[in-house]
Amino acid sequence: MTIPIASRPVSMRHLITLTDDRGIFEHAKGTQPRYAHGYCTDDNARLLVVAARDEGRSYASRNLGHIAMQFLVEAQCDDGAFRNRMSMERLWLDEACTHDCWGRALWAFGSSVSHNHDNQMRHKGQLGFDMGARHRASSPRSMAYAALGAAEILKVHPSHVDAIDLLHDSGGMLMALRSKAPWPWPESRLSYANAIIPEALIAAGFALKRSDMLDQGIGLLEWLVDHETRDGHLSVTPAGGSGPGDRKPAFDQQPIEVAAIADAAARAHRVTRDDKWRITVDRAIHWFLGHNDTGVSMIDPVTDGGYDGLEADGVNENEGAESTLSMVLTMQYAMTNGATGA
Repeated sequence: MTIPIASRPVSMRHLITLTDDRGIFEHAKGTQPRYAHGYCTDDNARLLVVAARDEGRSYASRNLGHIAMQFLVEAQCDDGAFRNRMSMERLWLDEACTHDCWGRALWAFGSSVSHNHDNQMRHKGQLGFDMGARHRASSPRSMAYAALGAAEILKVHPSHVDAIDLLHDSGGMLMALRSKAPWPWPESRLSYANAIIPEALIAAGFALKRSDMLDQGIGLLEWLVDHETRDGHLSVTPAGGSGPGDRKPAFDQQPIEVAAIADAAARAHRVTRDDKWRITVDRAIHWFLGHNDTGVSMIDPVTDGGYDGLEADGVNENEGAESTLSMVLTMQYAMTNGATGA
């Protein structure tokens, strides 16, 4: 039996507070943006994914989507790589790279192509993806995010050569990761956004009709969800990571972990139709509503923002971009056809 899905509507209110005409600010002090900390491509990519998945249902999401898209377009250099950090004065602070910001931007571009009903947005997303797909990254997570973008492109253009090649290369890199018994995870420790690795394998395996990739992704996700579940609720990897023998629960738990699990479980359900993955998505939704190790809601009822972390004695009351976007991405599943309809 699944936990009943929350009926709480998804609010973009705090995202609007964190966003100006340039993009979404990265950090917040309490409920207010830390303007001096500036913007980053990582969070504007997440903002575009949130907006794309809303599929034009609200003026707020449409406006936020256009702002995020323009940020990503300007963050991308002529060779397809991305700069990540911009100051409050709107000056780029770093050089172009293929780190996580590259992978997340391709994920966002692909999502805009597959979900958006605005032809201009779809066109910009396709151009950005095509430029970025020329590259490869050395980081498994960067490649995993890029793979999700490629999978979105293939929903619309099933024969897109660059997307197929990127999925092959991403899946191959992730398949090559090896664990050391008895620790089954393909890294020495869990770190951040861990479920992105099995999700990318599931996406690549399904799109490429590679049962070996698909099976490895499902197996890794099953282990991760079991490892991250305690007493019927999610108890996720803290900010400092975790490894063999570490005690649970551990804090500071980050919303990005829960959002990554929700996305991976939703994809696993679409591929396998196994209802156990619906239960996992429901648990991710309810982690934000207070069914977690501390028993407190991770959503500010006044601002509709997401708290930055779950602590042993409550919450980190800052409401930054990553945490709020992670919360909204997860809660969007509560507003679709069942837990996994997005």
